Amino acid sequence: MHAITIPEPGGPEALVWSEVPDAVAGEGEVLVEVVAGAVNRADILQRQGFYNPPPGASPYPGLECSGRIAEIGPGVSGWSVGDEVCALLSGGGYAEKVAVPAGQLLPVPKGVDVKRAAALPEVVCTVWSNVFMVAHLRPGETLLVHGGSSGIGTMAIQLAKAVGAKVAVTAGTPEKLERCAELGADILINYREQDFVEEVRKATDGAGADVVLDNMGAKYLGRNVDVLAVNGRLAIIGMQGGIKGELNIATLLGKRAAISATSLRARPPAEKTAIVAAVREHVWPLLDAGHIRPVVDRELPMSDAAAAHRVVEDSGHIGKVLLVTQ
Repeated sequence: MHAITIPEPGGPEALVWSEVPDAVAGEGEVLVEVVAGAVNRADILQRQGFYNPPPGASPYPGLECSGRIAEIGPGVSGWSVGDEVCALLSGGGYAEKVAVPAGQLLPVPKGVDVKRAAALPEVVCTVWSNVFMVAHLRPGETLLVHGGSSGIGTMAIQLAKAVGAKVAVTAGTPEKLERCAELGADILINYREQDFVEEVRKATDGAGADVVLDNMGAKYLGRNVDVLAVNGRLAIIGMQGGIKGELNIATLLGKRAAISATSLRARPPAEKTAIVAAVREHVWPLLDAGHIRPVVDRELPMSDAAAAHRVVEDSGHIGKVLLVTQ
């Protein structure tokens, strides 16, 4: 089979479409013939040499994919060869085939073609686990999403609106904010021109955001705490703005607020299985009914993953960038 390899860390040109040994389904796994994968910021960090796969994971990048089951490994039930699926991965999505623990498989939703389903697993599992399972967003509350036009952001808007929350987003252009509004965002903030703390307070009669979903990390830490409402929850899922920041504990205590920070890739298989099961129970019916949808910016050949990485690094995209094998 072929896969994207990284012989040496570096820029997008470090991604090489190479012939590699075939993936094999082990105990409790299925072999998926990949139709499409999707690009995540974690893939860029891996390419640069900053985010190695966890022990035992595929060395190839790619944290989600879609395709068809080609083989059922020992100890697997409930799935059949030929089933159209999408999958949450620890690695290996940039390849023609990948072995997937059965607990990390999801059926392709009704009304979503198998290719576009590659845009779902990582973003849906990230949003559901952080915003709902950890931060417990409730109907009537306000969610602030940084990077509202990203893959994570476009899904967070839709899921929050589906449960009856109010959504504020930050983005860097009027075009991106317009797309966020089309998905249901209520409060649109251009972070290049407006202060998100001031704008969220203004839109919530001074209360602030009940939940903040943050991909920036250190750069926004202080202001994220400032924007929280009393009993607010800050969920940190990225560090695009650095890894070390100052935190005013007095402000945090005064608001009786909480901060959580999670990553998905390195979680034990049992935790990933539990998240995938929750997503299938709560989110898949919304997809099947057409209430939410994957947002795809463009599709590029998987062999040209370098071009896809350049698109994501330039931040000109809205939603997900897909890599297709077929």
